[in-house]
Amino acid sequence: MFLLERESNGMCAQFVITDYKAAIREAFSIDGTFQDEVKPSWNVAPMQGIPFVSEQLREGELVRRLEIARWGLVPVWSKDRKVGARIINARSETVTEKPSFRTATAKHRALIPANGYYEWQKNTDGWKTPHYLHGKDEDQLLGFAGLYEFWPNPTKAEDAEDE
Repeated sequence: MFLLERESNGMCAQFVITDYKAAIREAFSIDGTFQDEVKPSWNVAPMQGIPFVSEQLREGELVRRLEIARWGLVPVWSKDRKVGARIINARSETVTEKPSFRTATAKHRALIPANGYYEWQKNTDGWKTPHYLHGKDEDQLLGFAGLYEFWPNPTKAEDAEDE
């Protein structure tokens, strides 16, 4: 799972999700969902589990689901899941051209609910100051564009439950 950014500055690597499953279900018209509750975090970082909204065709009907994925895209051809910590943002202008994103862009699009995100401004003294950006109302949910992949772990048997 990764976030899609626009232009060069784009989104920073940290965002905020404080709303619970019920609020997310209502805001994004979710039909089905996972069993676990969404845990609030004021500093979501790469490789943590995050909620995402996907649409899937089930028995001829389009179903919008709330699911959990690890933040950081691991391309299907990757040999190591650690690459996901680095692949967290993509430029919208080139996302269909890059091998890491091509398949997910065509087949696995998602929305990532968030309350806001951090942008960092470098000061003249070398320190960085975080700025929290959010909707008009701080409790308002935002939806970031996202992509996901199903990564087959090469160290696990194909029929392993956690593969």
